[in-house]
Amino acid sequence: MAQWFNVGKIVNTHGIRGEVRVISMTDFREERYKPGNTLYLFLPGEKEPLKLQIELSRPHKQFDLLKFEGYDSIQEVEKWKDGILKVSEEQLGELGENEYYFHEIIGCEVWTVAGDKVGVVKEILTPGANDVWVVQAEHQKEYLIPFIEDVVKEVDPAEKRIVIEPMEGLLS
Repeated sequence: MAQWFNVGKIVNTHGIRGEVRVISMTDFREERYKPGNTLYLFLPGEKEPLKLQIELSRPHKQFDLLKFEGYDSIQEVEKWKDGILKVSEEQLGELGENEYYFHEIIGCEVWTVAGDKVGVVKEILTPGANDVWVVQAEHQKEYLIPFIEDVVKEVDPAEKRIVIEPMEGLLS
């Protein structure tokens, strides 16, 4: 059974030449959206994904604009709205030390070095210099944990466990 990993969601078309607007869900935009690379489009109600090859990509405002080979008009790509772009497990590359895929981090329990449970990582934001993990606490409060060496002390994706040393004010 193939395992698939989200790369982005098509939210709209852009122009009339077959470009689509994508909200990215990957840390590896440059690699994933490189011309010639393959992505798989999963559409609601469809059983099989559509294999697509990237022709062009470029950032635009808070989106990434993608154009796929063989799809040159707005009419051909309009039906892709709300589709999810994915890669297969075989397309995942090896990461360096202290690098993780989003799917390895989301769902991990977060604990302090003192042994207190903070919550579970539910989302990852990529605002700039470093990622920020959105941690949902049991009492519905959310904490924003920066993925920096001073805060994140241990990450064990296999055990779904993260240990942090909170800076002053981080958990208040």
